[in-house]
Amino acid sequence: MYLSRVEIDFNNRKKISALTNLGAYHSWVEKMFPDEFTREERTRKLWRIDELKGEKYLLLVSETKPEKSIMNIYGVEGSVQIKKYDEFISNRKNGEKMKFRATLNATVSKSSGKKSGKRGRVLPILSVEEQMKYFMRISTTNGFSVSFDEFFISESHMEKLKKNKEKPVSVNKVTYEGTLTITDIVLFKRALIGGIGRKKAYGCGMITVIPGQ
Repeated sequence: MYLSRVEIDFNNRKKISALTNLGAYHSWVEKMFPDEFTREERTRKLWRIDELKGEKYLLLVSETKPEKSIMNIYGVEGSVQIKKYDEFISNRKNGEKMKFRATLNATVSKSSGKKSGKRGRVLPILSVEEQMKYFMRISTTNGFSVSFDEFFISESHMEKLKKNKEKPVSVNKVTYEGTLTITDIVLFKRALIGGIGRKKAYGCGMITVIPGQ
């Protein structure tokens, strides 16, 4: 596994003119792995946009090493960082408290009330209170615990996703930050590698952690 990042060159409007929606970012990420196109086998990648000291970065978790030159297509020259992630993940253990950041697609499935056996409509969770409750609900199934006074929502907004000639749709993205406790190391490692929730290919699902409270 690899954890990579590149600063996005937002000061060069001409350079990033193609990054107009989540679909464009998804395409950029997929192109970072040219060998997969040749084999026609695409592995799971998690990515999100982080802001640090006023600059925005694309952060990426992947099974294989991304192509640095393609990361630079929309990036600031010299800003690419690629690190092995396996040792960090393997060193995690139950009971460990960690600072975290996660950008998730906060949604709820609403039943139609009919006994059709079909899943109900998937709707965005918009209120802060319900977004907080959503994170509490998904914590145990992903191997960690949190309390309401240990985390907060740092950002919540809708982003456009456009696929080919299809009508654009809105993706609800909510960023959570705070402190968690690992309760099930198997589930937690799965979350670090495979992500949480829906829209993982479009900038949601990634959770990252650092040791300490």
